[in-house]
Amino acid sequence: MKRIFEIDPWKLTSHTFSKEDKRLQESMTSIGNEYMGLRGNFEEGYSGDSLQGTYYAGVWFPDKTRVGWWKNGYPDYFGKTLNAPSFIDLPVTINGHKLDLATDKISDFSLSLDMHQGLLTRSFIYEGKDCRVQFTFTRFLSSVIKEAALIKVKATVLSGEADLQIASHLNGNVVNEDSNYEEGFWDALNEDANGRSIQLRTKPNNFGTPQFTVLLKEVTREDGEVISGDVTTASGEVSELFAKTLTNGQSWELEKDVIVITSRDVADEEQAARADELMAKLTSKTFAQNLADHEAVWDKRWASCDVTIDGDPAAQQGIRFNILQLFMTYYGRDPRLNIGPKGFTGEKYGGATYWDTEAFIVPMYLAVAPKEVTKSLLEYRHEQLPGAFHNARQQGLKGALFPMVTFNGIECHNEWEITFEEIHRNADIPFAIYQYTRYTGDDSYVKDEGMDVLVSTARFWADRVHFSKRKGQYMIHGVTGPNEYENNVNNNWFTNTMAKWLLGYTLERWLQGTQIDPLLATEAAKKRLQVTDEELAKWQDIVDRMYLPEDKELGIFVQHDTYLDKDLRSKDTIPADQLPLNQHWSWDKILRSPFIKQADVLQGIYFLNDHYTKEEKERNYDFYEPMTVHESSLSPSIHAILAAELGKQDKAVEFYERTARLDLDNYNNDTVDGLHITSMSGSWLAIVQGFAGMRYNEDGISFAPFLPKKWSSYSFKINYRGRILALEVEKDKEVKLTLLSGEDLPVKVWDQEVILKEGQSQCLKD
Repeated sequence: MKRIFEIDPWKLTSHTFSKEDKRLQESMTSIGNEYMGLRGNFEEGYSGDSLQGTYYAGVWFPDKTRVGWWKNGYPDYFGKTLNAPSFIDLPVTINGHKLDLATDKISDFSLSLDMHQGLLTRSFIYEGKDCRVQFTFTRFLSSVIKEAALIKVKATVLSGEADLQIASHLNGNVVNEDSNYEEGFWDALNEDANGRSIQLRTKPNNFGTPQFTVLLKEVTREDGEVISGDVTTASGEVSELFAKTLTNGQSWELEKDVIVITSRDVADEEQAARADELMAKLTSKTFAQNLADHEAVWDKRWASCDVTIDGDPAAQQGIRFNILQLFMTYYGRDPRLNIGPKGFTGEKYGGATYWDTEAFIVPMYLAVAPKEVTKSLLEYRHEQLPGAFHNARQQGLKGALFPMVTFNGIECHNEWEITFEEIHRNADIPFAIYQYTRYTGDDSYVKDEGMDVLVSTARFWADRVHFSKRKGQYMIHGVTGPNEYENNVNNNWFTNTMAKWLLGYTLERWLQGTQIDPLLATEAAKKRLQVTDEELAKWQDIVDRMYLPEDKELGIFVQHDTYLDKDLRSKDTIPADQLPLNQHWSWDKILRSPFIKQADVLQGIYFLNDHYTKEEKERNYDFYEPMTVHESSLSPSIHAILAAELGKQDKAVEFYERTARLDLDNYNNDTVDGLHITSMSGSWLAIVQGFAGMRYNEDGISFAPFLPKKWSSYSFKINYRGRILALEVEKDKEVKLTLLSGEDLPVKVWDQEVILKEGQSQCLKD
């Protein structure tokens, strides 16, 4: 655990510049606006150790994957997000010396990320031989004009005289740190000195995936007025140089406005004109005015999603940081996009979409954003069904197999155990349809497009199982469950359970929609899918006879067939200097160990919570948690929720603190690579589903709150079936419920049921 930023409810601030923690700072001060994002790199450049990173949503490249001939069906390529052309560069020269914090003497350093709106500010004093100059850099990515970035630099001479040169630079000569031999992925197309723009295209590939063209345009303003400097160009670069001599007490402020256009939205030949149009719109307002417009968007978001915590400033900072980063990554404005595990904060995991979105993001977004945001996530998967059919054919199987890792629906990871063993995602992803339908009460999606997803994945599972004549049950061999510290196991309980659930839910929806109430499935869906009676009978037989490993003596669900044959022992037996395991043990040693990376059996109990008794939950929690090392960022939140439900309040709070401050305190010693974006919903889930005990089904919503010992109170708002509901939990188990807007709403709190009316509050006590 390492904490490098001060505790503040609305800011991340540090007054210390540590070269050793430079990458950590960069990760934590990443910003984005759904369309693009970047790490907290320094505008003036930095010659020391750094991870330079600028990323454009949906822009990626298929890197060649080579494997042995014996792995038929292996993906042809490894999809990866690209370090994109940089637009923040503002190299500074002072009296002929290039400013570089890696080598220069500085004082009064400050770095601050304002979480109200994602405004990043950095200041310091350059201590030169012949002058002292204070620099302040400010930047944000607009939530109003998604293609716009605004950067401001102010230089003030505190003593002496300074001949200053500042270059406004666009740089397309970038590489990915994870590429081989510093291989580049961008070809320069055009540098326009007059238009202050560059245009580049991703290099050709042999896999039939799209090439992407991007255009970057910059304008520099002084005191709000556009100014011109000396322009130079090089291949993939354009730079405009400005100079001024300042003496003691004088200041100079420049604003750099940037527009970024990609071929995802605008054809190559139209990009320059579109950039001109957007730049005119951007420069029609001042930096302050554009910032105010941007803040207004964020004010509206925070009004519906903020969680307040009194009595624990670190916990408060943690959850707001996580919400900020999530919403800077995705807010549903583009259904072609999804949420990668690192978002716009690093190269790790290739920037692709995983099952994390449906399992961990959807439950939060359902409650804190308009339902259309979650609907966009459902549509994203539906649009990629052709790729899912391809994935299944690669394995010689029927139906559709959603990818573990993807940009376009086609599996693009380079580890077999991830790509075609970790197939539980083919039930986890459709599970989002179930969650959406239960929470919103809107079944329009499941009747039509959702039925495509359910039936297609059901057909996959029906083909992927096999029937054991010896046991008279259906089984699923050769899989990897959520616990990725075990590969190629047989009958992973979670996988079998979720496959059974998927088939059962599909049967329920299809049979109801065709035989009981025709309105539950559209005629178009029935016509498209042509489900036969033979299929329905097969699915039902699998549901009835699915093998789910269980140990009656221990009273637990068994993670997989041979798990109990391992050397079972608590993680407390692992020497502290050998943690985390993934940074100290060989892969072989990890696979043979009993230690669990993340919730596996407990993940299934969390998903299908109302299927199990409290006693079943407790026995499984008490058995598996001691062996879980939580080396996946996704793990603590699930354990926090279950611990809270089981009355293990101290453990629930411990897990909340871990998920809320996973990156801020660098729990897993890997935040240098980027933030854990898709696990950031875990802090919200831990509070709302854990501490507040929120549960919902077709019949309504309920809560069973408790207040952590060191908290004075907490509160949050949710959007539930068109109502805005506020809940506040205070000392002495007092709960205040307020229906801020919407029709009357029945709510159950503990064993008490109340009817809430718009504008009225009710206070309850356990």
